[in-house]
Amino acid sequence: MMTNNDTAAPKDGTAAPRLIPGIRAGLKKGWNGFVWLLKIIVPVSFATGLLVYSGVIYQLDFLLTPVMTWMGLPASGALVIIAGIFTGIYGTVAALSVMPFAMEHMILLAVFTLICHNLIQESIVQGRSGINPFFAAFFRLAAAFVVTFCCAKLMGVTPDTAAPAAAASALPDTDPAFTAWLAGWAVDTLKLVIQIFCIIMVLMVLMELARVFHVIDIIIRPLQPVLSFLGLDRSCGMLWMTAAIFGLAYGSAVIVEETRVHSYEPESLTRLHLSIGINHAMIEDPALFLPLGIPPFWLWIPRLVAAILVTYTFSVFTALRRSYAQRTGHKKIRHH
Repeated sequence: MMTNNDTAAPKDGTAAPRLIPGIRAGLKKGWNGFVWLLKIIVPVSFATGLLVYSGVIYQLDFLLTPVMTWMGLPASGALVIIAGIFTGIYGTVAALSVMPFAMEHMILLAVFTLICHNLIQESIVQGRSGINPFFAAFFRLAAAFVVTFCCAKLMGVTPDTAAPAAAASALPDTDPAFTAWLAGWAVDTLKLVIQIFCIIMVLMVLMELARVFHVIDIIIRPLQPVLSFLGLDRSCGMLWMTAAIFGLAYGSAVIVEETRVHSYEPESLTRLHLSIGINHAMIEDPALFLPLGIPPFWLWIPRLVAAILVTYTFSVFTALRRSYAQRTGHKKIRHH
């Protein structure tokens, strides 16, 4: 008869036979996740690139211009926000490096984009792992507007804050030939795909080995105080750590696979997605703005605070809703 001790990782050196099957299983899951992500990245990246190349994306600034003043930003900030929403952090950094903004405006644009970037692809990832993708996208947009508005008020920034003289134009005077653009897009996409492939395969193998040798709890246990502080459940520790370190794009295969093979309480999963939707890739994304001279405080603290407030607010809301439902049900029973 098999005992509980038989399920633990062997301590006498017999763990080696379990290593190869674990690696194979991890590679298989990693490959499946990579192929799924590839079906999203390539078409979304190509469509977005076409919008940028054709200039259509820059004709959409009228959608955001009315709210620029509300967030303490000049109208030209709409171009940066749209670039970030569709092309990600790299698009925002590229735009900020050539457009003449005051440092205060650069801070606000960085705060907005850190919360709301690469919206289409990352919303699809969240949709495949436990939350409605349209709600995820709308929530991140709303959170970005609100947090940026609060930062603007806290800093006392207005759209008229003086900016340095422009050294370059936001848009090039001449567009490259389509073939040149296509070649550049292909090279950039290939580099991105290779990076994602390497990260996903390594992550999935490590995750599978951690599962085979029962070390998940050992990895998650030190995170328990952090998760409690953030208003998240301990069961979501691995998902949060993956999103916090690798982000929603690079960590997508792990996040989707974990939610597929494990059962999470809907409320816990929703809290997690609200939190990581605002605050993910906590190392790489903010660091990209440091060369622009933006103070680290504004790159890390506002969205961390926002993520915490959102999870606690959601917890209070669900508790009140549950209490109201119980009172209503009790009244109906007493009435009958």
